[in-house]
Amino acid sequence: MKTKFAIGCLVQWFECDIIEEYVESLKDAMKQYDGQVIVDFTIVGNQDLERCTSVQQMDECITKIESICNFGNVRYTDDLHTIADYRKGFNDDYCDQVDVLIWGESDAIIPKMEFVILDQLHETSLANNNPKYLAFFGTCKMWDDSWRQLEHPDFTDKPFIENDYDNWWSLKYTMTRSEMNKINNKTEDLDVQILPQHKFNGCGLVISSEVIRSGVNIPKSVFFVHEDSAFMWMTNKVLGNIPQYVIKNILLVHNRNHPNKRMHVKGERMDGTMNEKRRSNQWYVKANKMCEQNYLNLFNPNYKSFTWKDVL
Repeated sequence: MKTKFAIGCLVQWFECDIIEEYVESLKDAMKQYDGQVIVDFTIVGNQDLERCTSVQQMDECITKIESICNFGNVRYTDDLHTIADYRKGFNDDYCDQVDVLIWGESDAIIPKMEFVILDQLHETSLANNNPKYLAFFGTCKMWDDSWRQLEHPDFTDKPFIENDYDNWWSLKYTMTRSEMNKINNKTEDLDVQILPQHKFNGCGLVISSEVIRSGVNIPKSVFFVHEDSAFMWMTNKVLGNIPQYVIKNILLVHNRNHPNKRMHVKGERMDGTMNEKRRSNQWYVKANKMCEQNYLNLFNPNYKSFTWKDVL
């Protein structure tokens, strides 16, 4: 029996100019797979944190996103709804409907054989008596050697150069779908490894539904960012060091520094990296720090968590 998947993505209104490449790559992957894939989108129009440059521009942003994300289960909200809120709800909503959950992301590009590969992986893991597992595809260059075990082999031995936007293998390069396909088309035999301990970010994370059914999820106290790290800690706490598979030689692109990632945000600096743009907002610096404190103290019985009220 074919593995049943659910893949979910939160789309903020200011991501209107990057979401199409994610969606097109997802459609490509679905064409390759003859099993069931449930697609989920939540489109967020909330402006409590980031305000749009005009009412007309805001309407154009939402209309564009809705025209692209026009299949699967699609909902719209004007509420303050973050990636942590979305992923927690996605896990809960779909863990009883499918075998495997996948965290999509608006700045991701999905490998076209993703579902075919993960179907094989799921069956192999079940055959090896491992119904509870995590998985991750090879990733682009990261910022330190602790991520080396996740990097695609083509990137591993390349140098790290600060503020390098030009070389295809650099941390801050924006890669296209055709460039990713060219790399992946070279792979003939999959290199699947099991990590000695968990290591991942949220972009493209694969979770067997049994993990969520066992009680693992993103804690409510992690209300904005660091939801992937908090999920990792909760997995370790509840289930211990369950297998995390890495398909090393199949690349999943994470264009975290895409120049069109944050568009039409009123008053935000136009130059610099995405991180510098976000950190030009005082609320972001506060929320990031408070979420970090919350996840670092998840298991501290004497710690009282911060909330959005503390940020705002």
